Amino acid sequence: MAVMIVDSGGTKTDWLMTGQQQRRVIETQGINPFHQHRDDIKRIIDGELKPQFADGETVERVYFYGSGCRDEAVGKMTELLSETFPGCTTVEVYSDMLGAARALCGRSEGIACILGTGSNSCLYDGSTIAANTPSLGYILGDEGGGAVLGRNLINALYKGILPAELREAFEREEGLSLPAIIERVYSRPLANRFLASMVPFITRHISEPGVAAMVTAAFRDFLRLNVSPYGRPDLPVGFVGGVASHFRKQLSGALRAEGMKEGNIIAGPLEGLEAYHSSISV
Repeated sequence: MAVMIVDSGGTKTDWLMTGQQQRRVIETQGINPFHQHRDDIKRIIDGELKPQFADGETVERVYFYGSGCRDEAVGKMTELLSETFPGCTTVEVYSDMLGAARALCGRSEGIACILGTGSNSCLYDGSTIAANTPSLGYILGDEGGGAVLGRNLINALYKGILPAELREAFEREEGLSLPAIIERVYSRPLANRFLASMVPFITRHISEPGVAAMVTAAFRDFLRLNVSPYGRPDLPVGFVGGVASHFRKQLSGALRAEGMKEGNIIAGPLEGLEAYHSSISV
């Protein structure tokens, strides 16, 4: 029987299967129990995850860490996973923030941050989240996250802050026009995923000084508004997420500019969470 450790973000979900001398990761689209209906989540699990199971493969324990796993959504996700994997002896659902803290810090005190489709941070005491600056989502907050970077990119391209040649490259490479962007953002669901899909373009053009400055400024906003309130300049600040990993140079520069200590910067939390749960099961 397998142990499943899950890292679920706004764009994709990674399901790590371990046990019986096997280790593999199954990827599905993102799951967010706060924004998505129960039936939509069930369709993802039944249509994308379960068909990739080997014949006779069963799950004994599930540890699910996900965006949108707030207190009011934990029960829904726990019930759904218990129904999906009826042979489970353990089903535990936690926030992606606690997952990041456990992956980055283990049992040590630290400041843990997420920079993916969205952004978040916490002060971690080695066991629990001691303090959390609310991220407020991509409309009201999420500074430094992929959706906000995409929003800032579009704003800078079409308001003339970035060169016209870069706007032309964007429309050519992405196959988008301003009317199409407006329609996608304001008339279709999951605008945050659409905006975060601009991150690969930003990565390809990060050598453009204006693009690099835009990314660094977004990270400095994140640090000032989300990390500074903890009042713990003695602690290193660690990061998990694709945005943090892709733009490590700009993130390091933002930390130096804000006078903060750089901690670990990792693309995903699965290895750290695997080590964490292995250590508590022995």
